[in-house]
Amino acid sequence: MQRRPGFPARLPGAGPAQAPARPAAPVPPVRRTGVVAAPVGVGLDSAAVRARMVQKLAAGGITSVPVLRAMGAVERHRFVDSALVNQAYEDTSLPIGLGQTISKPSVVARMCELLLGAEGARAGGLGRVLEIGTGCGYQAAVLSQLAREVYSLERLRGLHDKARDNLRPFRLANLHLLFGDGMLGYAKGAPYAAIIAAAGGDAVPQAWCDQLAVGGRLVAPMALAGGQQMLLVIDKTPHGLKQSVLEPVHFVPLKSGIA
Repeated sequence: MQRRPGFPARLPGAGPAQAPARPAAPVPPVRRTGVVAAPVGVGLDSAAVRARMVQKLAAGGITSVPVLRAMGAVERHRFVDSALVNQAYEDTSLPIGLGQTISKPSVVARMCELLLGAEGARAGGLGRVLEIGTGCGYQAAVLSQLAREVYSLERLRGLHDKARDNLRPFRLANLHLLFGDGMLGYAKGAPYAAIIAAAGGDAVPQAWCDQLAVGGRLVAPMALAGGQQMLLVIDKTPHGLKQSVLEPVHFVPLKSGIA
């Protein structure tokens, strides 16, 4: 049987893989499957900086305690270029190269909260998640705090490698990074309790719907009539797919193939 790809990968000549680091106060882990260590120190390394961001997210309507904890645990400044670190905890998207961006913290939190609202997640927690568009790896790190297992697909080799470099120090044992065409999903890991996309197209690929488990939820930006990009939620029920259209969003275009 072919083994599923794992993360972190062992470096050539490295010793045995270490166990995931246990988090320290003040930010408690949401789940115990490879959690980012709590930050210490001053400046951008201070927990207070992220605590202020979390307070703003809560004031903006995010109510899920696990999501707020995850957003407070992951150090966003470690996923942006050094010239942009001073903007890392502002509620803004930032360029990460190759025409792609890291999403606003409020958008990441909103989409994660929607995933946790699925019927299956409410009943038994968030199981296996498929992320379309790894980017710099920030959202994947947040998802790793919330889900039992995360598969994250990136079609651009440069970003896939950047995400791997960004995430390696955190040693998130429940996160698997994949290089491939996100529009095809990843059938070997299906069915998924949730699918989340960080790029918007004109239609939801059939492969995503096929790979979603019954009781699962798909959250993705999609361009609807008139070209306006909206946040779309699809729940897979025993009777078929149920679609909800939420607020306007702005994401990079969803593309096929690898590059």
